[in-house]
Amino acid sequence: MTPFEAATHAAPYPYYSHLREKTDLFFDPDLGLWVACGAAAVEAILQQPDCRVRPEHEPVPRAIAQGPAGDVFARLMRMNEGARQQCPRAAIEPALMAVPVQNVETLVCSLVGRADLGAESLNGLMFSLPVSVLAAMMGFQAAQLPSVASLTRDFVACLSPLSNACQLRSADDAATRLSQMLNALLNGQQPKSDFLADICRACTASNWQDQDALIANLIGVSQTCEAGAGLIGNTLVALQQQPGLLEEVTRTPTQINELVAEVARFDSPVQNTRRFVTRQCTIGDSVLHAGDTVLLLLASANRDPHSNPDPDRFLLRRTHRKIYSFGHARHQCPGQQLALTIAAQSILALLQQPATSLIPQLRWSYLPSLNGRIPAWSNPLEPEQ
Repeated sequence: MTPFEAATHAAPYPYYSHLREKTDLFFDPDLGLWVACGAAAVEAILQQPDCRVRPEHEPVPRAIAQGPAGDVFARLMRMNEGARQQCPRAAIEPALMAVPVQNVETLVCSLVGRADLGAESLNGLMFSLPVSVLAAMMGFQAAQLPSVASLTRDFVACLSPLSNACQLRSADDAATRLSQMLNALLNGQQPKSDFLADICRACTASNWQDQDALIANLIGVSQTCEAGAGLIGNTLVALQQQPGLLEEVTRTPTQINELVAEVARFDSPVQNTRRFVTRQCTIGDSVLHAGDTVLLLLASANRDPHSNPDPDRFLLRRTHRKIYSFGHARHQCPGQQLALTIAAQSILALLQQPATSLIPQLRWSYLPSLNGRIPAWSNPLEPEQ
């Protein structure tokens, strides 16, 4: 197994444990990069300013550099350092953190409606719910949400090196259309939503007035598309694999937040990420040189006993839980709490459907990915995907 194969392997965690038993950080000559598998190394690299999110010679992936998707990518705070990261984050993060749980609950319930909980329905809802909640918060009308969700899924395909030429063209089209739709929201005659108005006020207060970058980062909030799908999907997997959990959470719905947080740690929807070394630095006993690449195994760090004691047990009431799935330090996901809330409310809404009993009967496999862990559901009589 390789670290990339582990992301979608049925049982990657013994492999991660084996890596950690050797060392926290090592160079893999076959992959030609460093691999950080222990929590201490992962934290140190995420905090190291000379380990950046993009290589200096290629700030935008070559495959998308000349199109609209590349234009959006180039402005994303998650793909930049310094002011290009800090300015949009300062404008958007407070608004993400201030969203009331009640607002999320209301939106999720209206979007779920009366789902049939079949495989096809679940596969769609996992992706559409997180994006639709955020789109509604931005001020898109109910009739626009399916289009926004579909375009967002087309756009995020450009972030994967596995995407083909057709998917990259669709990502360009989606980037153009989403930019137009967000521009209309920002400059239209209708009053802005409270969420969007808060962001615009923060932009004015900080004297940051780059509307193209603001639009790009509002599109960039779409990173919740796949990560949100994985978090919802892996929570359903946990409920299926551990029947006692389903009974306990159904009996005590207030534990739904703990359930989703523990899933984010126990079976991370984002298994790994990369950093690119721009200047020689030392991590532990290892010297990293400019031009080196580091693969950070976030899912392995989540299971490191030095960060989470008894890491291979699924504990709803885990104290001092450390989750690396959303990153750490300056590039930690600004929407972490909101993502957890959306996933928790989505699971709660699904469990309140009349067909909840169908969940344990569904099968799943994982969608192809080098770093994401997203279940694809199939009905009991269907062949596995």
